[in-house]
Amino acid sequence: MSAWTDVAAVAELPPGGCQRLDVDGVAVAVFNVEGRYYAIEDVCSHEAETLSGGPVYGLEITCPRHEARFSLVTGEALSPPAYEPIAVFPVRVEAGRVQVRDDRFD
Repeated sequence: MSAWTDVAAVAELPPGGCQRLDVDGVAVAVFNVEGRYYAIEDVCSHEAETLSGGPVYGLEITCPRHEARFSLVTGEALSPPAYEPIAVFPVRVEAGRVQVRDDRFD
């Protein structure tokens, strides 16, 4: 089972904020959207572009390179040119710290 990885203190990831980190060799981006936290693999499924540099509208992120949109909740590709989903990860708050883990291989 994968361990939980600290992202930041709750105060360091305010609403509208994003924190990038490496979790077991995987680039992960954690977003605070109106006080709720979402974590995705920080790579577009279309052309391996970093997603965290793109705009977030509601619960969707747009790839800054070709404007493919993805759900922060499910990872679903919502528009071309991306058709494959991206990975999403569980996030929790423990003792005032935002934490994430990659549980795909548990």
